[in-house]
Amino acid sequence: MIKPVLILDPDWRRMDELFSDAARHRLFEEYDVIWGRDGTIPKDVLAEALPRAEVLIAAIPCVTADTLKLAPNLHTIIEVSGAFPDTINYAACFEAGIEVLSCAPGFRRAVAEMGLAMALAGARGLVDEHEAFRRGDEHWLSDRPGIDFSLYGADVGFVGFGQIAQELSRLMEPFQPRVRAYDPWLASSAANVRGAELVPLDEVLSQSQCLFVTEAPTSENYHLLNAERLGILKSNALLVVLSRAHLIDFLALEAELASGRIRACIDVFPVEPLMPDASIRQAQSTILSPHRAAAVDKGRQLIGDLILSDLKAIRAGDPNRKLSLANRNTISELAGVGDAKSL
Repeated sequence: MIKPVLILDPDWRRMDELFSDAARHRLFEEYDVIWGRDGTIPKDVLAEALPRAEVLIAAIPCVTADTLKLAPNLHTIIEVSGAFPDTINYAACFEAGIEVLSCAPGFRRAVAEMGLAMALAGARGLVDEHEAFRRGDEHWLSDRPGIDFSLYGADVGFVGFGQIAQELSRLMEPFQPRVRAYDPWLASSAANVRGAELVPLDEVLSQSQCLFVTEAPTSENYHLLNAERLGILKSNALLVVLSRAHLIDFLALEAELASGRIRACIDVFPVEPLMPDASIRQAQSTILSPHRAAAVDKGRQLIGDLILSDLKAIRAGDPNRKLSLANRNTISELAGVGDAKSL
């Protein structure tokens, strides 16, 4: 039996980052995998494989109209960075009937877990009291009224209710929170099935004790949470920023944090890495994380499982996908966002 040819160029990621041993074995068993190892695929190996390839998997797929002329059998492109990159000629792919898939859903478990950890730590003042311990002025057996709060029965909000937010909402079910979400891309019925009430943005902002920012960046939501909207947050609200900094006016956020009116847990920043003298480093009652929400051993191997599942569906003619599928509308919305197109 002739196996379909699949080009796998994971660089800058590692193979064991994306695939468990079992998933990797299955992939090589079912496909004639070209390269499929750490490091960048040599140009001559790629050029030799393109005319026979049906699938291209790469951290940063570089696909032009000329590339497609060299790859007449290609039907699927999968990126494994976590974003729809601007290195792909999407119009040419759509015209040729080639599916372009993003691995972003493969981060949902790791990022949701980190989101829950940050919310718990922020709500219960764990980092504040840790630092107080170091100074010698910790609060033994003491409530902090108006500061700490419990997630049990809390009003929880989401700006963006995609796969990461839905997984995080699922993890929070034992706390029985009231969940409100703003998501212009999601039908109300779909949100309700997943345990959230879909409401206008201002209602999510004004009613949430704990607010998660998990919306994918688009050309229309730059600085969605500006000074005016951050001002809608209730006093002592906890803002957990998990998706790209694109959505946050950080100057306005820093002003709110400096006032002490709200608190925040932040995993993403406008410029990364942060400069040593970045003012956000000194923000009070703020938990800072260096873009590590998805950074955990084996935490990204769900990507490999989803790739295998979608490849099986494609071969079976099943239109359902577990990875994110590019279409003309979503790519148009993402235009101009640079490499901040993940989550």
